[in-house]
Amino acid sequence: MKLGIIYPQNGLGGDPAAVRAIGLAAEELGFDHFVAYDHVLGASHDREPRLWGPYTEKDPFHDPFVMFGYLAGITLRIELVTGILILPQRQTALVARQAADVDLLSGGRLRLGVGIGWNYVEYEALGQDFSKRGRRMAEQVMLLRRLWSEELVSFEGAFDTIDRAALVPRPERRIPIWMGGFADVALHRAAQIGDGFIFADGAADAFEQLGKLDGYLREAGRDAAGFGKQCQMLRAKTADQAIETAQRWRDAGGTHATINSMGLGFATGDEHIAYFEACADKAAEAGLL
Repeated sequence: MKLGIIYPQNGLGGDPAAVRAIGLAAEELGFDHFVAYDHVLGASHDREPRLWGPYTEKDPFHDPFVMFGYLAGITLRIELVTGILILPQRQTALVARQAADVDLLSGGRLRLGVGIGWNYVEYEALGQDFSKRGRRMAEQVMLLRRLWSEELVSFEGAFDTIDRAALVPRPERRIPIWMGGFADVALHRAAQIGDGFIFADGAADAFEQLGKLDGYLREAGRDAAGFGKQCQMLRAKTADQAIETAQRWRDAGGTHATINSMGLGFATGDEHIAYFEACADKAAEAGLL
């Protein structure tokens, strides 16, 4: 099983030096992947209908593709994972270009995690229809794969149209597309068209959802053993808890587990790095790194 970290954007105030320090530390400590969340805009929750998600206008985010382009130049092997990119609020062809370039410049280290999000204000600001985001994402995944693999693409969908156009240069491999979310519909969609699923253990019960996903994969005629299953370990608060959760996830059939340091009271990048160091030591003792 692979073990990684989530970039702790909260509490760092958008400090660009922290991106470098934590990215380099994650690779040096032996972690397998580096996860970045995605929000283009934060919005005040004081509105109708009320926003229910965990982030407001006060929470800092870096654009994942820009961050990964930077990290691709200063790291050598760690996998770069969007966990998740809110795909339906973005232009499909532009995502195809950005993802292809990150994958090319990093030597094939991008894993594209996608989801539909919850912030309708963000969708409106980006000119997309929040109510159709699930249907749009299903179409986008198909189109992304065609743009990454075909020399010339013609496409007429419900949301995108392309008339004999090409993505040049294309990535040298099929970029994996994993999906994330909390509802059964997200699990079902991933079983139909995804390469893996990113669970958030804490926003939902990842271990319970894992069984549901395996059932949906069987219904879709897909091999559950060959499908990626990543657990964002949001419940675990100590290094011991994180590694114990990762071991249970591995034993349950999970393929990837990701350590979260947000919400633990750390105020500096060095404090986050010290936590990741403690987790790496425990992981090495447990044979996970």
